[in-house]
Amino acid sequence: MVLKLDDKWVWDSWYVRDGDRWHAFFLQAPRAIGDPELRHWNVSVGHAVSDDLTNWEQLGSCFAPAAEGAWDDYTTWTGSVLRGRDDQWHLFYTGTHRAEDGLYQRIGHAVSDDLHGWQRVGDGRCLDLEGPAAAAYEADHKAGFWHDRAMRDPWVIPDPAGDGWLMFFTARATDIAEPNAGGAIGFATSPDLFHWTLQPPVFAGAFGQLEVPQVFRRDGRWYCLFCTAAEHFSRDMALAAADGPVSGSHYLMAEDPRGPWRVAPGAFLDGALPCRRYAARIVETDAGLNIIGFADRPEGSFVGQLTDPDPVRVGPDGLLRVAADTSEE
Repeated sequence: MVLKLDDKWVWDSWYVRDGDRWHAFFLQAPRAIGDPELRHWNVSVGHAVSDDLTNWEQLGSCFAPAAEGAWDDYTTWTGSVLRGRDDQWHLFYTGTHRAEDGLYQRIGHAVSDDLHGWQRVGDGRCLDLEGPAAAAYEADHKAGFWHDRAMRDPWVIPDPAGDGWLMFFTARATDIAEPNAGGAIGFATSPDLFHWTLQPPVFAGAFGQLEVPQVFRRDGRWYCLFCTAAEHFSRDMALAAADGPVSGSHYLMAEDPRGPWRVAPGAFLDGALPCRRYAARIVETDAGLNIIGFADRPEGSFVGQLTDPDPVRVGPDGLLRVAADTSEE
């Protein structure tokens, strides 16, 4: 049974496991607004739990924009949740400000003891495109060139090379002439989850935006899942796509999370036109890898619910493949 709300649209999601129970966090907006394209500006974060990633118990809203005047008073968008070494749960999220028309995105931080009641750390803001490394990013909104100042969808993992933490996020690189070749995976480091230092992007190129990055390790290789739309393929990527550009999720590969990263060769992992599933996540269970995203426009109209998980297989060459029917194996 898919995660579907009768009175709300559901889209981007992220997951964390606590014991035997899965917690899903997802963006939601009331269907009463009428136009699903307005959902981004009428958003809150929902929370549900499951023992099998298929049957979900709704726990209601757990996070929302701050009071008027705050840096995140307009939207609280996609992020990630993890348990810190302080045994607290940490939420990293995207925020925007109403006074800026939501055009400038920044990254916020909140903590919780129970995965439902979240408190901002200070005013919440933990990272912006500031400091020496900001020169590598499209740090100001280039109106008419791109639709926003991109800094969103933070994904945080422990640093495998030390005691700190690594953050990856959707961004854009500077001084790239083709708009659809300027998408980047931004990067930041922290010793403690509370103090972050912006670093240069770990990847740039190929697409106009690489949304909802998720970095994970499997069988000694590193993967960075991301989603993008057919209209955001660069000229080179569009020409290289055997069946033309699609919308959905693909991935980068690397030997180290700091890079260098490369676009995985071969077929796009999980794409279609019109888009079937977007903003997917890879969720690792005891049985293996699974992919979950939101049902976008498989038949032309926005659906706005999460999909059931499909298994993902890793080939001998390290390439990923969605295997919706396990009998294929």
